[in-house]
Amino acid sequence: MTAGPDAEFFQAVAHCLDYPDEQFFERLPMLAHSAGELTPFLDHARTLGREALAEHYVATFDFRKQHCLHLTWWLDGDTRRRGQSLLSIKQLYRDHGMHLNGVELPDYLPVVLEFTAATGRRELLIEHRPGLELLRLALADNESPYAGVVTALCARLPGTSPRDRAAVLALARSGPRTESVGLAAYGHLALLPVLGNGGHR
Repeated sequence: MTAGPDAEFFQAVAHCLDYPDEQFFERLPMLAHSAGELTPFLDHARTLGREALAEHYVATFDFRKQHCLHLTWWLDGDTRRRGQSLLSIKQLYRDHGMHLNGVELPDYLPVVLEFTAATGRRELLIEHRPGLELLRLALADNESPYAGVVTALCARLPGTSPRDRAAVLALARSGPRTESVGLAAYGHLALLPVLGNGGHR
């Protein structure tokens, strides 16, 4: 399998958005080399250290739905339709010879980013662009250092990021799906054995 364009960037963002374990801190020099846009976040992570960053990660992503890292939630919400969306993503991975080997759901953003890095296929990120943009805005509103990571990710996707939530919702209405339960409600690395990642906490 040939890695896609910007593979190092998408891999670096995947590591930044996953739980910061020992491997994350071991990879800091490599991550800084891979994506200069991530330097402010990586400097912040290095300054905080593992324990403080882990606590911040949990407070940021594990207890706030508006910071949800599971992409189908933004479009499908907590509905039965989401189950079909998850199965479709899992099948896409299988079609490319990849299988989940951990406990994370297939729509977990770091997993999707690893898939993109390995294949060059950005369809999932583009399909879920409205959710990514809402995540970006929510993190920015909370002055989270993770906002810069998601902003850099959105900047690598086609087109310009919407300026506000109204523009994001307009983007969602023009997209491939007609229902947006998760959007209306707004108001671990475990994918690729070839990449040798450890599990989530």
